[in-house]
Amino acid sequence: MKTIFRILLMFAATHCVSLAEEKEDNRPAGFIRLVNGVAVGEGNVRLEVDGEDMRPKGYKLGDATGGIGVRPGARKVTIKKVGVKEGSTTIQLEKDQTVTVIPYAEKIPASDQEPAHYAIRILRLKQRSVDEGRTATFVSVSANPELKVELQGDDGKWTPVFVKRLSIGESPLNYNVGYAPTKVNGKASNPIPIGSPGNYVIVLYDDAEGNVQSIYFRDFKFLSAD
Repeated sequence: MKTIFRILLMFAATHCVSLAEEKEDNRPAGFIRLVNGVAVGEGNVRLEVDGEDMRPKGYKLGDATGGIGVRPGARKVTIKKVGVKEGSTTIQLEKDQTVTVIPYAEKIPASDQEPAHYAIRILRLKQRSVDEGRTATFVSVSANPELKVELQGDDGKWTPVFVKRLSIGESPLNYNVGYAPTKVNGKASNPIPIGSPGNYVIVLYDDAEGNVQSIYFRDFKFLSAD
């Protein structure tokens, strides 16, 4: 009888753990996407959420992640890179919402307290309501005060979009399939792969030589700078 009782207790304990694990797996989540625009410094950037390193090997310049699942609520996001002063921000994350964080480096002039150095700043993008059709959303963390982006449509015509630093420029994407050609300040840039309707986001950033580069990701909701 004692042996049977022990077995029943073990079964109950195991079953409780399984239920707890299942509940943990199914708990509500929001999502954080990282797009790395930090060219200065050494190695990769590291992303921490509430002090937890989300990927120990870090992220290379130009990397864009998918949605990283995080519990909803106020979350402190910290970006670190060797040779650059870390940056942090607090985001209010909602269930099933994706917040995109774009770290970039800004040169800080010398002061009485510190010599000149680079510090990480973070641009946050929040989703907005879903719309129909295809839209190109350009976001700039380049050091250039303003960039002129040109977007070619199916008819071969070029549409200019002026994107100010740390701001967003939007344009209808009149390209149905294939790769939509783009230019930045008159130079050919990475084309945008076109598929189903949605929001096509292009982040413009500077590489280590100061040249403007672009990284693309899909977002099925429109974005607004936060």
